[in-house]
Amino acid sequence: MANVAVIGAQWGDEGKGKIVDWLSARADVVVRFQGGHNAGHTLVIDGVTYKLSLLPSGVVRPGKLSVIGNGVVVDPWALAAEIEKLRGQGVVITPENLIVAENAALILPLHRELDVARESSNSIQALGTTKRGIGPAYEDKVGRRAIRAVDLKDPATLPGKIARLLAHHNALRRGSGLGEFDADAVLKELVGIAPKVAPYIGPVWRKLDEARHTGKRVLFEGAQAVLLDVDHGTYPFVTSSNTVAGQAAAGSGIGPRQIGYVLGIAKAYTTRVGEGPFPTEQKNELGERLGQRGAEFGTVTGRKRRCGWFDSVLVRQTVVTGGIDGIALTKLDVLDGFEKIDVCVGYKLRGKNLDYLPANAVEQAAIEPVYETMDGWSESTRGARSWAQLPANAIKYVRRIEELIGAPVALLSTSPERDDTILVHDPFLG
Repeated sequence: MANVAVIGAQWGDEGKGKIVDWLSARADVVVRFQGGHNAGHTLVIDGVTYKLSLLPSGVVRPGKLSVIGNGVVVDPWALAAEIEKLRGQGVVITPENLIVAENAALILPLHRELDVARESSNSIQALGTTKRGIGPAYEDKVGRRAIRAVDLKDPATLPGKIARLLAHHNALRRGSGLGEFDADAVLKELVGIAPKVAPYIGPVWRKLDEARHTGKRVLFEGAQAVLLDVDHGTYPFVTSSNTVAGQAAAGSGIGPRQIGYVLGIAKAYTTRVGEGPFPTEQKNELGERLGQRGAEFGTVTGRKRRCGWFDSVLVRQTVVTGGIDGIALTKLDVLDGFEKIDVCVGYKLRGKNLDYLPANAVEQAAIEPVYETMDGWSESTRGARSWAQLPANAIKYVRRIEELIGAPVALLSTSPERDDTILVHDPFLG
């Protein structure tokens, strides 16, 4: 049995939560390896809806080990709140089934405040972040001044580390006309939250090595998506971490050969939250129809998602850069009832044909999509669990997508319910 990494193949919000939950029922360990509590996963299990932001999706299932890897930036207050919220829904969370990497960098209130200030500034280009301090926390990690999870277990070391952190942040704040942070206040906040999260903190790499030696199945759960990758996405309108499958190794402390099968999640159409280029966006009645039918509002922020047709050029590119072996195609049922369906098969840029998304942001914004129009279907695909239950034109649509992106559809999702899934290829079998 292979381990499986799940990553978004578009701009996020592809329905990773359901697919990860579907796979986690057969995994022993579920690992988050990048991002922070800006990731929104919605799970529907036996009619109960769970909304997760930081915790791995496996946490709602008994008998699974949930892991927050070192590649994640952790807001300890958000973590404690999410644990309590799930406990209120009857989910059992203890240090026996949740471990947080001791070398994970922390998000502090000063990071959140800096994020908000930047996004609200008239002199700085807004990037459409969730304003939760993710980017500033990663900056401090790379700048080697971050407070890390392990520091909460040794409060005596905090004053010196806080002083080093504030030497940077207070200089930033002075330059922005903001008041400085008080070191004692920061220390008090950290000492106050430490008892709630310290019991979960430990050496994740060792736990995962134990899992490897005992033959456990590991599911690596990505957040955001490849088009939001800090290197391979639509920069600068990206997240602050690497979201490709390769990050599963670096962000959890395992070797790259242990990743196994990489499953990319893609919607049968395209959505995006926040700013940035979007070649197939439909700023019209079609876009509204897709948004209404697909309930396209962000899990974390509630922000309305921008909607458009499926872009095979982008997904073909993320298959390569993300290391994707197969696709889980979600929300096919949202396209029920469309008489005609467009699929982007190429781009025009200043009169020239283009078969990839260029890295230049100006060119990305100037791209014009080239569409291929397919016949839609009037029958319902919602809840289908076999190919035989799908309309002929829906099958043609899926097959055409496979041809265009250069990857097979391994799973097909036809509703938010976990079992409304057509399994074509089992990722755990590699």
